[in-house]
Amino acid sequence: MPERKTELAQQFPNATVEVWSFDEPRLGLKPILRKVWARVGERPVAAVNYRYEWTYLYGFVEPSTGKTEWLILPRVNAEWFNQSLEVFARQVGAGTDKQILLVVDGAGWHRSDQVVLPEGIHLELLPPYSPELQPAERLWRIADEPLVNRSFNTIDELEDILCERCVTLLSMTDEIRALTNYDWWP
Repeated sequence: MPERKTELAQQFPNATVEVWSFDEPRLGLKPILRKVWARVGERPVAAVNYRYEWTYLYGFVEPSTGKTEWLILPRVNAEWFNQSLEVFARQVGAGTDKQILLVVDGAGWHRSDQVVLPEGIHLELLPPYSPELQPAERLWRIADEPLVNRSFNTIDELEDILCERCVTLLSMTDEIRALTNYDWWP
């Protein structure tokens, strides 16, 4: 990755080069259960109502600064990935003056021939089966925190809570940098 960043800096000498990470988890009406603290002798109760309706949280993070961009979308495929890249490129100002090296996993829709990269966006694929190398993977425990041990009646209700959480996370740059900025990250 450092070599690829250097290569982009040489290829675009008048541009800023940033390295971002991207991933997308599936979230839905199937509850997320986690352990909680409780008084001795008390059993905490989490209401569950297993249903299988999903949404996807598209998360972009620049580990060196802790900046994030978030999208909540209904599916994962090449078409939706293309749309997310367009929105992301606009949001961060990618183009002639700013080149973004976006680190992604090897999901089929990331490698598809149908992927259209906006100007200023360059993909770097991680090795197969290596989620531990993906800084964006570390976002999900804090992103889904308000959903834990709760039951939602509709996917819209879940998305509203998730949207509020994403707005909060936008301002948590120090915490996100501490969580995602590996010592070897370029």
